[in-house]
Amino acid sequence: MTAIDRRRALAGSAAIAVGIPVLAACGSNDTATDPAGAESSEPTSEPTSGDAGAAGGGEALASAADVPVGGCLVVPAAKVVLTQPTEGDFKAFSAVCTHQGCLVETSSDGEIPCPCHASRFSLEDGSPISGPASAPLAPVEITVDGDSITRA
Repeated sequence: MTAIDRRRALAGSAAIAVGIPVLAACGSNDTATDPAGAESSEPTSEPTSGDAGAAGGGEALASAADVPVGGCLVVPAAKVVLTQPTEGDFKAFSAVCTHQGCLVETSSDGEIPCPCHASRFSLEDGSPISGPASAPLAPVEITVDGDSITRA
């Protein structure tokens, strides 16, 4: 009978010993500052979720008047950034920075800024202009009907 108790005790302690490194590994990925490690995990998961949301369609994002000409407006709940590079020309991208997954910020300075590590993206095509981000923001299809901007 003690052999069974020992087996159970050893099995339980083995599970705990295995669980601790797994938790530690998960924690280190969430706070990793290594750009190579961050870029290999973030871009593959975030743009896909943005694309999946775009498939739902019809989600009201903002009014055209809210998006500054030569700037951008972030819609945090939808994780979308709307841009208006020139008057009447609206574009949309994932608001999730491709460097480490921070949300970019609303701006009227001619670029899409990321507050976490100073990456900057183009209003025209979401491509990186500067900073540690090297991949563009994923495009999001939108429809502009009068003053209403919705996800296509």
